[in-house]
Amino acid sequence: MSENWKNDTLAAQALGHVDRETGAVVPPVHLATTYVRDARSPDPASPLYARTDNPTFAPAEALLARLENGADALVFSSGMSAATAVVMALAPGAHIVAPGVMYWAFRNWLVDWCKKHGLELSLVDATDPNAIDVAVIPGKTKLIWLETPGNPLWTVSDIAACAVIARNAGAKLAVDSTVATPVHTRPLDLGADIVMHSASKYLNGHSDVIAGALACREQDDFWAAIKQIRAQLGTILGPQEASLLLRGMRTLPLRVKRQSENALNLAYRLEDHPAVSEVLYPGLESDPGYITACKQMKDGFGGMLSIRLKDGMEAAIRVTERTKLWKRATSLGGVESLIEHRYSIEGPDSPVPDDLLRLSVGIEDCWDLLADLEQAFPG
Repeated sequence: MSENWKNDTLAAQALGHVDRETGAVVPPVHLATTYVRDARSPDPASPLYARTDNPTFAPAEALLARLENGADALVFSSGMSAATAVVMALAPGAHIVAPGVMYWAFRNWLVDWCKKHGLELSLVDATDPNAIDVAVIPGKTKLIWLETPGNPLWTVSDIAACAVIARNAGAKLAVDSTVATPVHTRPLDLGADIVMHSASKYLNGHSDVIAGALACREQDDFWAAIKQIRAQLGTILGPQEASLLLRGMRTLPLRVKRQSENALNLAYRLEDHPAVSEVLYPGLESDPGYITACKQMKDGFGGMLSIRLKDGMEAAIRVTERTKLWKRATSLGGVESLIEHRYSIEGPDSPVPDDLLRLSVGIEDCWDLLADLEQAFPG
C-alpha cells in the first residue's frame, strides 16, 4: 500500500490484503498445525509447525507493525503472555524499573518472578522521569517498563524522556500502550524499543478474543530472544482468534476516536458533579499528566477514566449495582461500556483508592451513559 496513506486507511483495508488464490478481501483462516516442506532445502520463511508460526498471524502482525511504525510485530495468546515474554528474555541478575501502580496482574507476576528468578526490581513513580533516572543502576538496569496511561489511575509517563534515560543506561524501554493504542500514541516514534498491547482490549474491541501483541523498533538479539520464548512456550494465538483480532483492528481508529470523545465529554461533566470527589483522566486540564499527554497523544486521550465517590467505598459499590447501561464487568476497550470497583477486585493490598470506580467508555450515546451514571449516584 502507499507509504502516504494514513493509519485509518491502512487499518480499514488491512494493508490492502487480497487473497492471491481466491481474490477474497478477507484473509483466510489456516487451521493446519503442520506444513509440507522441501526434503532437501526447506525454505526458512515457510511455515513449519503451528506452535512457532501460522499464516493466519501474518496479516494482524503486519498491520500492527505498520500502525506502530515498527520493524516487526508478534501476536500472543494473551496480554500477559506478551508482557511476560519481554521480562523472560532478560538474563538473570538484570535490574528492572517499573511503575508502582500499573495493571495489577502483571505487577503481581513481575514482583513474584523477580524474587524467584534472580532479577532486581525497583517500583517507582513513573510519572516522574527523575524518579526513574534515580532508580537506574548503571550497567545493571536492562529494562524500563512503562504503562501510559497507567491503569487504573490513568497517569501519564513521558515516553521520550524515559527513552533518553534508557538509552544512556544501555537498557530497553518497553511501553504498555494498551489504552493509548497507535491511534493516540506511537511509543516507538518517541524512542521506545518495544510497545506492548493487551490485544483483548482496544485492538480487538469486541470482548470476544483474548490476545496480546508486541511490536519492536529494531529486530535485534533481544527481539530474537522474545520470538524464541514465544515459540518454546507455545504462547501463540489460535488461528480463529487471530482472524477475529484482524477484523477488530480494521475498525480500530473509528472505535477509539468515538470512545475518546465520549470519555472526554463524560470527564468534563463529572468533574463538577456533587457526588464525585475527583475525576482521573489525562484529557482534563486539571490532570497532572495533561501537559505530557498533550505532547505525546493525538486525536484524543483514550476511552478510560476513573472517578472517586465523595461518600466512599460503599457508595461506589452501590453505583455499580444501580447502573443499567454500564455493565459491571472486568476488562476494557470493548464497544460496550463497563464499570468496575477495582479495589474489590484487587484486594486489600491494592494501591487503588477504595472509593474509585474504573470506567471503560464504549461507543454508545454519551448522554445515555451520563444519564445512567447520574441516576445511579447517591442523591
